[in-house]
Amino acid sequence: MAALGTLLATTAACGGPGSGADGASGAGGRGTRKPTGDATHPADTTRLPGVGERLRRKIPADSSQVVAVYGRGKDSAESTVVLYTRRGARWHQEASWPAHNGRKGWTTDHHEGDKRSPVGVFTLSDAGGVLPDPGAKLPYDRDQVAYAAPAYWKKAYHHDFDYVIAIDYNRVRGNPPKDATRPLGAEKGGSIWLHMDHHSGTSACVSVSRTAMEHLLRTLDPARKPVVVMGDRADLSA
Repeated sequence: MAALGTLLATTAACGGPGSGADGASGAGGRGTRKPTGDATHPADTTRLPGVGERLRRKIPADSSQVVAVYGRGKDSAESTVVLYTRRGARWHQEASWPAHNGRKGWTTDHHEGDKRSPVGVFTLSDAGGVLPDPGAKLPYDRDQVAYAAPAYWKKAYHHDFDYVIAIDYNRVRGNPPKDATRPLGAEKGGSIWLHMDHHSGTSACVSVSRTAMEHLLRTLDPARKPVVVMGDRADLSA
């Protein structure tokens, strides 16, 4: 019962049919890794594409890995995740994948239950999931009970938390993703993760394919101070 209580608390923002994660369908996160750039996301640049000064200055100076989540629109559940690595003064695009975000889109003032993902820059410090550690560089917490989706959820959601990376929004860094502590208060939401995709919107998390999650887990390195920069394109570029 204690484990179930933890699960329900930690998955409130992350998905399942009971929390409205069966939102807009679309790209689905089935895409393959794309290691080269395009007109929207150049492969090699001195500045992160599509990220304006307001958010750019919040990226720590010593961070050399950025997961950028480009939301299609303010009220859209579809997005693209791009992994950038800084080499010297230049950012290089390593990979990109289709993704999903909050069912109702994005917000700059996230609250519990609003079904929107928070816009901002957040550190990435802890990972975990149902499955064994795939070779993660971040601390990895395997817990087959705490991360298991409730049996009453639709089958499509049963593997959402096979792999998760905690987005450090309203949580205690250094604790496993399953820790439900909310330093800013419960009303500000929490348990916002990168996790595996079920081909529709989430309650606030960002979801990508299993291939993408495995790549991120094996690539994101605490020594490189990884962060996620996330939001709809208008807020990102402001």
